[in-house]
Amino acid sequence: MKPRHDIQNAVRQHRLMSGLTQEDLADRVGVTRQTILSIEKGKYTPSVALALSLAQVLGATVEALFQLKDGDEHE
Repeated sequence: MKPRHDIQNAVRQHRLMSGLTQEDLADRVGVTRQTILSIEKGKYTPSVALALSLAQVLGATVEALFQLKDGDEHE
């Protein structure tokens, strides 16, 4: 069976720490508020370019925002 990978993200936490609304963040990175909502809920994985933009606006590294979680791990 092929390994399954999920992306976990901390975009919401970093956005809140930065004092930004979803709309503020969306405007700064050039997407819709719905895109930010989908990313925060884990329903949409951003492109590398968008991940880099999010990291820049939120003052974080891409690695701080997004982490690869192996689907075989059990917590």
